[in-house]
Amino acid sequence: MDSSQFSAEPSSNDTVERDFTRGDVPGLRSPASGADRAPMFDVIIAGCGPAGAMLAAELRLHDVRVLVLEQETEPVSFVRIVGLHIRSLELMAMRGLLARMREHGRQRPAGGFFAGINKPAPQGLDSAHAYLLGLQQPVIVRLLEEHAIELGAQVRRGCAVADFEQDDEGVTVELADGEQLRSRYLVGCDGGRSTVRKLLGVGFPGEPSRTETLMGEMEVGVPQEEIAAKVTEIGETNKRFWLRPFGAGAYSVVVPAAGVSDRTEPPTLEDFKQQLRIIAGTDFGVHSPRWLSRFGDATRLAERYRVGRVLLAGDAAHIHPPTGGQGLNLGVQDAFNLGWKLAAQIRGWAPKKLLDTYHAERHPVAEDVLDNTRAQMELHSTEPGPQAVRRLLTELMDFDEVNRCLIEKITAIGIRYDFGEGPDLLGRRLPDFGVKHGHLYDLLHRGRGLLLDRTERLTVRGWSDRVDYLADPAAVLDAPCVLLRPDGHVAWIGDDQQDLDDHLSRWFGKPAN
Repeated sequence: MDSSQFSAEPSSNDTVERDFTRGDVPGLRSPASGADRAPMFDVIIAGCGPAGAMLAAELRLHDVRVLVLEQETEPVSFVRIVGLHIRSLELMAMRGLLARMREHGRQRPAGGFFAGINKPAPQGLDSAHAYLLGLQQPVIVRLLEEHAIELGAQVRRGCAVADFEQDDEGVTVELADGEQLRSRYLVGCDGGRSTVRKLLGVGFPGEPSRTETLMGEMEVGVPQEEIAAKVTEIGETNKRFWLRPFGAGAYSVVVPAAGVSDRTEPPTLEDFKQQLRIIAGTDFGVHSPRWLSRFGDATRLAERYRVGRVLLAGDAAHIHPPTGGQGLNLGVQDAFNLGWKLAAQIRGWAPKKLLDTYHAERHPVAEDVLDNTRAQMELHSTEPGPQAVRRLLTELMDFDEVNRCLIEKITAIGIRYDFGEGPDLLGRRLPDFGVKHGHLYDLLHRGRGLLLDRTERLTVRGWSDRVDYLADPAAVLDAPCVLLRPDGHVAWIGDDQQDLDDHLSRWFGKPAN
């Protein structure tokens, strides 16, 4: 790539931090006992699921010293298929990971997501990656963990956070075996039962599970044709029931549970047989289970995503029913939003309020996801009222605007962060498109900002250690110039250098001397 067209400077390896405002932080204390030791790490992440692994990789792009603590000694053994939606696929492309993911996944059309209403996606979705990529969840976690390790993150398995204390300088983390570690920040990515969230004292309001669903993978003892006919019959009214071929003689089985049970106790094959007989009149001869699980429709959202030097992401910050397949995607997108901001804080160039925008931007997104999953769960009900609403919505989705709105909501490409007054594109993500010498997302692999300049008159001068520059007058863009944040959202639109400098300062701090 011609350096006159695309320019960048590597970041320094000196990790610094300044401008941390203590504020009103519950539990914050002055350094004492062992807490005044120099931090061993910049960030400790509790949990090496998709959100934790993604966050570790994002931080390492900025030379942040990262340790990921994972309670489990081995990766999960059961294979659950999950889908990466359009926005998550775009994020993977931004970091050069999409090809790896596609090697292990299976593409399917981007439609039929909302409450399982079988409508195709509207034409012309504004994305180069307008499909669903189905992958085994352990594969996603493995690929993201490998990516983080390749970038220099440390991962320790069999380590659980038991307690922590934060002060003005950092966080002292105590492990279950009594070992103490010191970091500048701690991020809880440790799931819906998050230890970090509980120790932090952050409220987790919402609704407990009212219904539960059994899910597993097993073999069957009847012909496929008999299964298909019964599934079609029952599926007309019961959207929480299916048996789908999974390869090598196995089936994915989903069936409503009898009630809400102790989720610490795994379901048994007999539980599946009993519920299959109740719903379908037969247990289909299921046998030889590979894994069995259950999920509920509990819906909860953390009141705060940040308290001082401790933050929450992924399921530690929000839980909801899996309908629409948004949970894993929401957590990965949390990590993408948080990573560059936390790195900026640690590297010392973050504007004063930058880290606070993590909660301000992502909390409303989670609220919207919780609301749409609540709505979808109501539409799964077999009661006459919800079924009537479902039929009505099915008709309304024949209108392109309705279908498009719901698809963009589920796949997260309709998100617009509030950056203030400006054109509709401001605050939205910019889709991938061709630029000089390649594609736009190829220029975001390093997790830096980007100025795309069609005028060839502007510069990022004092911010070139944080923001890359591309002059491309032929770029297919309905704006003279755009400034992209590292997460691909448009932070500024215009052609005036002073106005650009003001927005560079807003998002990327003071210019370098």
